[in-house]
Amino acid sequence: MLYSVGLVCLICGVAMLSPLLALFVWPEEAANAMAYLFPAAALCGLGALLLSLCRFATREDLSVQEGGVIVCLSWLLVVVFSTWPFIATEGLSFSQAAFESMSGWTTTGLSVVDVEKAAHTTLLWRSVIQLLGGAGLAIVMMSAILGSAGAGVANAEGRGDQLLPNVRRSARLILVIYVCYAMAGTLAYRIAGMTWFDAVNHSFAAISTGGFSTRPESIGYWNLPTIEAVTIPLMILGNLSFVTAWSFWRGQIRTVARNGEVRLFTLLVPLASAALFFFTSASLYPHLGKSLRVAVFETTSALTTTGFSTVGYGNWNGFGLAVLLALMLIGGGTCSTAGGIKQFRVHLLWRALTHEVQRLAAPRNAVMESVLWKGEHRIFLADEHVRQASVFVFLYLILFAIGVLLLCSCGFSLEHALFEFASALGTVGLSIGVTSPGMPGSALWAETLAMFLGRLEFLVVITSLFKLGGDVSNYLTKEPKGKRHD
Repeated sequence: MLYSVGLVCLICGVAMLSPLLALFVWPEEAANAMAYLFPAAALCGLGALLLSLCRFATREDLSVQEGGVIVCLSWLLVVVFSTWPFIATEGLSFSQAAFESMSGWTTTGLSVVDVEKAAHTTLLWRSVIQLLGGAGLAIVMMSAILGSAGAGVANAEGRGDQLLPNVRRSARLILVIYVCYAMAGTLAYRIAGMTWFDAVNHSFAAISTGGFSTRPESIGYWNLPTIEAVTIPLMILGNLSFVTAWSFWRGQIRTVARNGEVRLFTLLVPLASAALFFFTSASLYPHLGKSLRVAVFETTSALTTTGFSTVGYGNWNGFGLAVLLALMLIGGGTCSTAGGIKQFRVHLLWRALTHEVQRLAAPRNAVMESVLWKGEHRIFLADEHVRQASVFVFLYLILFAIGVLLLCSCGFSLEHALFEFASALGTVGLSIGVTSPGMPGSALWAETLAMFLGRLEFLVVITSLFKLGGDVSNYLTKEPKGKRHD
């Protein structure tokens, strides 16, 4: 496990040097170089140390609990080291820097950085960590791990579905797809009217469903249909699970069309867009084209948990905010870069509800079964599936309620607390104005923890923490070698 953590540290330490590429264009920011060189060297040094100490560790399959320990330790270490550039270059406090770092790695997009005054290296670093966080540390690490040791890590990070039987080849294929998306998005943004720098940053943020922007107004800064037309497909691609995306790449349209998540997405987007248009945006934006664009874009951004926006929500009515809140809670596709409860769980529970109603209405001796499609796999709905989804949703809503109460205790209104914490827990990034550099420290850390739990499969995280605690306890209480009893 420590060997795998060391590998993640080494890879992320090297990635921390990428913002220095901006110095070739903006050499006046050379003073910021040490803000990246020091933490990169420290992270690489820690990784090399762990790899050296554990180089003789046996390469065996990891359980989900052991994978969860790797994921928790890796994410926490990388997030902490990633705070250094924000503190050194932007003058953020540790709490603010930890929030910004967590928001980036979890692809949330909530920010306390003043992007108008921020250095270009800072803006590029925010986008890079969103790109890496969207791919997932599990995928980054698995692409370099031999054998099937990475399977437990993938499950712990919510990436259990593989494109190919071999875990390492599957991870590398995901990275290829992901990088191709980012490159295509960058070129499309440049053609649509962005500068190369803005195009790179927004492409990284869109495909990772992250939402960090180089402008305070986000995508609304340009107010161009062409840029919005580029952003929406990128957000949808980021929302799709990599298994579904792989089927799409291979031309298996039938497989994609019968996928439950895809069907739910194609149902929710038109319905929610129409509702927002008729009851919110049509009265706020007098031009038909503008109001339609706002309805479609904000719906897609909320459901894919990307967090880009074209307008502010200060003048929106309660209906519009409630629609976005519901979409943020539902979230994106399973095994994708998106967060939230996930569309497959919602689809599964809906099918369970309809199946139960049909069963009650059917004759007593009727034999009924319900079939779900997840990628290329046909799944027969079982009580186990319903139980797992129900437990997850119940725990998710409990955490959501606790977070809302915490924000309310900090003086925020219930409406604002509901919206903002749904955005944090669902790793969305849309904001109604609560998240700011001046927000109370308790609210800042509550959202930071919410982003961490919302990004990972927190049931696995909880059991992994018990596993880690048990391992540490056993190590500390272990008897001397000569006195141990079988």
